[in-house]
Amino acid sequence: MRILPTIYLGGASYYGALVHDDCEIEQWETFEKQTFRNRCLIRDPKGEVIRLSVPVGKAEHKQLTKDIRITYQSHWQHQHWTAIESAYRNTPYFDYYADYLRVHYERQYTWLMDLNEELNATILQLLHNVGRANDTFRTARTTDWRQQTWTDKHPWQSEISILNQLFERGPETILWL
Repeated sequence: MRILPTIYLGGASYYGALVHDDCEIEQWETFEKQTFRNRCLIRDPKGEVIRLSVPVGKAEHKQLTKDIRITYQSHWQHQHWTAIESAYRNTPYFDYYADYLRVHYERQYTWLMDLNEELNATILQLLHNVGRANDTFRTARTTDWRQQTWTDKHPWQSEISILNQLFERGPETILWL
């Protein structure tokens, strides 16, 4: 069994491990600042990397990750959703998945672990559902996704959030993990 840290909208390699390996998310680790536990990277259509960070309360020395609180002094949820929407709204599968993810930006979570856990559960559910032959996607897809994405223009980076793959590749995402 692999033990993985909690990650906010992790990259394809993180979700590949969650999908294909026997993994468990570590809850009893010490919170490390400046990590992907509360940060993610997304890419806009121009190829610019956008860093998103969930603001957390001041972590005490050796504080457990499960005890990290999210702060709401800024409007980070609105800012994150606006950045995600502007980066991916023109991708082929944004309209299919946006509502599943938007709900996490309309709800206030107390704990970082809860936010990450629920986002992970939603993304894993979407990955498993889109990995199957699905008539809804087959009939709804009227254009070739390769014509609409910017992956060929900008090299793939494993640290970029799974959202990049999910919104660009839709049902084929799980095949890339």
